[in-house]
Amino acid sequence: MNIEILAPAGAKEQLIAAVQSGADAVYLGFGQFNARRRAKNFDFDELCQAVEYCHERGVRVHAALNTLVKENELDAAYDAVKQVALAGVDAVIIQDLAVAKIVRECVPDLEMHASTQLSVHNVAGVKALEKLGFSRVVLARELSEKEIEKICASTKMEVEVFVHGAQCMCLSGGCYLSSILGGRSGNRGLCAQPCRLDFNVNSRPYALSLKDMSLINYLPRLIEKGVSSVKIEGRMKRPEYVAMAVSCCKDVLEGRKPQIEALRKVFSRSGFTDGYFADNRTVEMFGWRNKEDVVAAFDVLKDIANTYKNENPRVKIDVTARIKAEEQVLVTISDGKNVVTVGGDAPEKAINRETTAEDVIKQLSKTGGTPYKINKTDVACEKGLSVPLSSLNKMRREALEKLSALRRQKREHEIFPIEKALTRENVEAPSRKFPEILVRVENPAQAALLPKNIGLVVPANKITKECFEFELVIGEIPSIIFPFDEEKQEAILLEKKQMGLENVLCDNIGAVHLANKLGLNAVGGWGLNLLNSEAVNEYRKLGVKETLISFETSKGNLREISCKKKGIMAYGYLPLMRMRACPAKTKDGCKGCSGVNTLTDRIGKSFTLVCNDKKYTTLLNSVPLFVSRNEINADFYMLHFTLETQKQVKKIFDLFSFGGEIDFERTKGLYFKTLQ
Repeated sequence: MNIEILAPAGAKEQLIAAVQSGADAVYLGFGQFNARRRAKNFDFDELCQAVEYCHERGVRVHAALNTLVKENELDAAYDAVKQVALAGVDAVIIQDLAVAKIVRECVPDLEMHASTQLSVHNVAGVKALEKLGFSRVVLARELSEKEIEKICASTKMEVEVFVHGAQCMCLSGGCYLSSILGGRSGNRGLCAQPCRLDFNVNSRPYALSLKDMSLINYLPRLIEKGVSSVKIEGRMKRPEYVAMAVSCCKDVLEGRKPQIEALRKVFSRSGFTDGYFADNRTVEMFGWRNKEDVVAAFDVLKDIANTYKNENPRVKIDVTARIKAEEQVLVTISDGKNVVTVGGDAPEKAINRETTAEDVIKQLSKTGGTPYKINKTDVACEKGLSVPLSSLNKMRREALEKLSALRRQKREHEIFPIEKALTRENVEAPSRKFPEILVRVENPAQAALLPKNIGLVVPANKITKECFEFELVIGEIPSIIFPFDEEKQEAILLEKKQMGLENVLCDNIGAVHLANKLGLNAVGGWGLNLLNSEAVNEYRKLGVKETLISFETSKGNLREISCKKKGIMAYGYLPLMRMRACPAKTKDGCKGCSGVNTLTDRIGKSFTLVCNDKKYTTLLNSVPLFVSRNEINADFYMLHFTLETQKQVKKIFDLFSFGGEIDFERTKGLYFKTLQ
């Protein structure tokens, strides 16, 4: 069975455990732009050593540069790309399209893999990535087997899926819980995992904590679907976990029963789940790490550690030897790509015992302690000759050392200067008139008391003819559209286009592709996670006109972004999470649910959960964001309403438009903080 086992390497110890346990590739963090900045990670010298170690053993190295980049960090991002290229890595994992542009323009032969942080979860998202030059997509963890199959059938890109490890409650790239509650952004690699704390809903504890996923037994089916790589989560976990997870994958692929119970003991949260893959999203998916989980690890760690201490011979070599009278003894070793030949002294005539071909094969096959194992041997040995065994051993050692040196040689990437990627020029913003205030409502009735000289944003499926009385109407494409709902969404948008809809709000790269496909003007939403002008420009090239900057931006960073037609969220209960596994589900599923629930944290703060057509659930912040035009400057502002009444909508609109006393609890979000 041919599929890549991709293992996490948070540090050198985990890297060795992964390689010696049989991983085909490792992914690791470098510098300040990786999604696990709290892991030990690698500096440049360590990265070079890691690449040499892996390449000698036939293992690929993927460097994670998968966080968002602020405007004043673009030069540093280029330096990081340059460093990983100089180290000879095989691919980079990317979230920010500015980083993708740097790689595409400055190191064009370096593979780009789209991080799961890009929240790609449908065919449209994959099609957008194809246009941007990505060679691989790491799909969202929330997909079912059939959905993965549909995406694989739609593209020639490599598809990578997670098969074991921790599951974020929210679709990756769309979680703002850690940044809004604690100032540590998951999109910047500093997630504090507040979701693992005890949030309660419907008397159920730890309602934002999922069990770890485990799809290891499904590997043969993933191969059938067309998946190219299976990924193990865990750059923050210990070497024994990495070794056991890789070993279990190898066991399944080689027809053995995997030691899933031992893997569970090493690390789990009340066991494992396959709920997303099996399309069985019940309360059984939820779990947290308890005392029994911690104690269970003590029984297995020592035994697992012993499994990867010694070299695992994994590189197949062919050995050829030629022994002829009065000619130099020649030994040739080939790994299928590199060929090394070494010579020794000419053989002598045998006095007591001649050297046979079997003798030569025996000595040249002693590859213990090296990464090599014999595949084929071809020995031609004339009779009546003698070669000292010590001489054969010496030639074997010399040949293997030379072969290793060739395998360790860094791949030479051609690197162009930063000026090729960052022109410091902005793609021309549209010249059309655009309202200064956009009001997003959940349903048109909420906007009944508002003036008509504004932009109205409404979920596309709820747009009515009356909506077109406003100066500008923007249909909101759902933030999440799973593969078997894509055609339905297209039909809805085409129907609204016939009614006069010309503009749509896009919170995901897949939505941008959908807008282009249907000939609609794309307005960039907060979900595109834009923190720098280069990323804005990349989306402008994809057809996005005006765009909201991420609400994770600071006021200073917003000011530095030089592009025009940039907006911000000025009001709203910020959407902290979008979740496919609903925290409010009970053992009876959705029975009796109104679609709105309350989640409570450890100190009694309440957060609202809103169901989105039973496709996903949105977690709203406990207090609304509110900033005025006097506090922060932008080209346009969005007031984002969800469950507010008509009167509440009018009150907030007037307060923002004309000023007045703020008589409610609010947050200013991250606008006046320094994003780490």
